[in-house]
Formats: sequence, structure tokens, C-alpha cells
Amino acid sequence: MMAQVAVLGALTVAALGVGWFAGTMLRGEVPPAAPAGAEAPAAHVADAGHGGGGHGGGHGGKDKNGKEDAAPADPLVLDLPAITTNLAAPADTWFRMELSLQLDQPSSDPKLASTIQQDLLAFMRTVKLHQIEGASGFQHLKADLAERAAIRSDGHVKGVLVRTLIFE
Repeated sequence: MMAQVAVLGALTVAALGVGWFAGTMLRGEVPPAAPAGAEAPAAHVADAGHGGGGHGGGHGGKDKNGKEDAAPADPLVLDLPAITTNLAAPADTWFRMELSLQLDQPSSDPKLASTIQQDLLAFMRTVKLHQIEGASGFQHLKADLAERAAIRSDGHVKGVLVRTLIFE
């Protein structure tokens, strides 16, 4: 009986050690915490034009003088116009997709959003429904969209955020 308790205790300690080691390796670098009196930086969230209500609604409210304050625009997130078209197969399946792009620097090209949106529209017209079914299909779609956006922007697009994806 004592041998079993000793083995169980040793295995528990070993499991805790391996779990702690794996957790520190997977966590990576964590930025140092701000001092207790410092204000935390606000998260940059692209406003989809749905008003100031809902979660995280610090944007779009009124200041103490009663004037509307504008939501701070993040120059590193570029909202694309909505893409609405049908898929290649089945042809009667329509979808609507709203995207945002993560840029590595603020965009100086005023036609960048239009160029990328048109390229992604042309790409989505070649996609078949079975290619984007399931979680892995969605991940492949995001990777394809990010790759095409990066090519059209000469590498300035670092990620594609899918805000809305609706099939009908």
C-alpha cells in the first residue's frame, strides 16, 4: 500500500513539473505588466459601423460637453467593402463576406482596399462549397484570402479578419 502511495505521489509531482514546463514553453514572452497606477492601453477594434452599443462600447459615445466623439480609427486595420456573390459550385449558393485587413504600416494608397476587394471577389467566384466546409476549410479559406491580399498589397497585409461570413 505504501509503495502505491509513493508511486502515485511521484507521478503527481512529475506531471506537475511537465505541465509547468510545457506551459512556460507554450506561453512564450509576456510583456511586463503596467504599474498599478498606469492606465492600460485601449484595445484597437475596427468598428463595423453598427453604432456604439454592444460589448466594448467605449467608442462613439458623448464626451462631458455633450459632443459626439469619433471612434479612433486604427490605421493598421483596413475595412473592405462587403463581398456578395455566388460560388462556383453550386451556382445557386450565394454568400456575403465582410473582411478587414491587418496592415504592417498605414496605407498610403487610396485604391488599396478596392483593388484587394475586387481580387478577393474574383477569387471567391472560383471557390466551390465543398472546399470551405468545416473548420479546416475555413482555415484554408482564410489562408488563401491572406495570401492573395498580401500579393495585391506588395506584402503589406499581414492578416485577414473575417468579420461576417453568411451563406444562403
